[in-house]
Amino acid sequence: MAVTLTEAAAQHVSNMLAKRGTGVGLRVGTKKSGCSGYAYEVDYADDLASSDRIFESHGVKVVVDEDSLGRIDGMEIDFVRSNLLNQGFEFRNPNAKNPCGCGESFGV
Repeated sequence: MAVTLTEAAAQHVSNMLAKRGTGVGLRVGTKKSGCSGYAYEVDYADDLASSDRIFESHGVKVVVDEDSLGRIDGMEIDFVRSNLLNQGFEFRNPNAKNPCGCGESFGV
C-alpha cells in the first residue's frame, strides 16, 4: 500500500512547508462529497494520529488516514503548472471510478 508524490509535487510541498515554517508533511484523504461520492482533501500534516499511515516520496512525508487509504491506495500525486495562474495538484488514482462531470468528485 502506498500513496506517492512525483518529484515536482514533492518539491512544491517541501517549498510550501519551508515557507510555512512548520509541518511534518502533506496530509491527503477523502471525504464524502459531490455527485459521485468522494472528494480529495489535501492539507498540511502538523501532527500524526496513531491510525495514520505514513509514506515518503523524494524526502517528503505523505500522511493518509486509515479510513481513506482503501480509496486512494496506489495514487500518485503530481503538481502541474499550465501557466503562472493555473497550477495545482493532479491526482492519478487507480481506484477512482465514475468521476463527476465537473471533476470535483469520484466513486470507487
